[in-house]
Amino acid sequence: MIARLLAGAALAALTIGATGPANAQQGKLSGDMVKVGVLNDRSGLYADLGGEGSAIAARMAAEEFGNKILGKPIQIITADHQNKPDIGSNLARQWIDQDGVDVIVDVPNSGVALAVQEVTREKKTIFLMEGPATSRLTGDACSPTGFHWPYDTRALAVGTGQAIVKEGGDSWFFITADYAFGHQLEADTSAQVKKAGGKVVGSVKAPLNTADFSSFLLQAQASGAKIVGLANAGGDTITSIKQASEFGLTQSGQQKLAGLLIFLSDVHALGLQVAQDLVLTTGFYWDRNDETRAWSKKFFDRHGKMPTMVQAGSYSAVRHYLKAIEAAGTDDGPTVAAKMKEMPVNDMFAQNGTILPNGRMVHDMYLARVKKPSESKGPWDYYEILRTIPGKEAFATFEESGCKLPK
Repeated sequence: MIARLLAGAALAALTIGATGPANAQQGKLSGDMVKVGVLNDRSGLYADLGGEGSAIAARMAAEEFGNKILGKPIQIITADHQNKPDIGSNLARQWIDQDGVDVIVDVPNSGVALAVQEVTREKKTIFLMEGPATSRLTGDACSPTGFHWPYDTRALAVGTGQAIVKEGGDSWFFITADYAFGHQLEADTSAQVKKAGGKVVGSVKAPLNTADFSSFLLQAQASGAKIVGLANAGGDTITSIKQASEFGLTQSGQQKLAGLLIFLSDVHALGLQVAQDLVLTTGFYWDRNDETRAWSKKFFDRHGKMPTMVQAGSYSAVRHYLKAIEAAGTDDGPTVAAKMKEMPVNDMFAQNGTILPNGRMVHDMYLARVKKPSESKGPWDYYEILRTIPGKEAFATFEESGCKLPK
């Protein structure tokens, strides 16, 4: 594997600075710079899947432009929204009104993202969403300047939900994070389960950052459902899977866990012994091809961990945003948004990705299985890719989304 990483490094070298010559041109930038604000959970249950890793990924994108755009500097700042919508929206407003931030990046936690989307819509500021999941962000809560990048609840439901029903997991009980993300993930997965011929026998809501899932696991066990769907993420997913294992939920062979949003960081924290054979849907895997391996090796050298799809998506989205500024000759939000939607996304994250009028970036997703310890060839060799899910299958069309923006 190390040999493949090193072999892929040469490919990455060819891409670095590819956009550099255009930096000599001059354009109109507010504040004589482009200021990128990475707003995420930097200390809580979602810190490992985004956190400082998303900031590093954004810096890597800026470095490909020599940390300058249209002859002016690119500055990247960070803040912690603490998973609180009021804190997130207040920080976004302060960044835009007082600190001259041109684009807000990441924002895991759908409740916080929905609040920040309101601010950025009002301020006509670009919002690049890599961490939040709810499909509402490009549905009824869409914005002309909002862009949803690596995944959403519909894509997760299409991938994991349909796959498990087809394998015989046709009765479901959900343990659901009790806020916007969990509610939408349960709703989208329920729809896909029923579409595939399955049924939902019940669900229970668990507060964010739950320490003890025993009562919820007891309800799941009593339901008799073949599949216990975990509509949660990050630290909550890790805790619920660990406690399900300790509780012996799946040992009878009558029930299986379905992690509906699993990140590489979760598998790393759980270990393959606990996580083996989980089926998941992801927008990115570091070991998929030479280009992903080369970029991920550079990221690993700076962060000490392989990237999640959120972190890889942060690089891709910021890079595409900077390319759009270069092409438009300005950082004006609506102008850059229009240019971003015109341009295809081609990088190590997506090939021929397209952006719908509602800001949904459409790209291939991947159905994966977590390897058994005996199958892994070394550190971070965690996934077997089972199937590529075409973007048009994974994501809703603009017409299906419920977004009321003009097409």
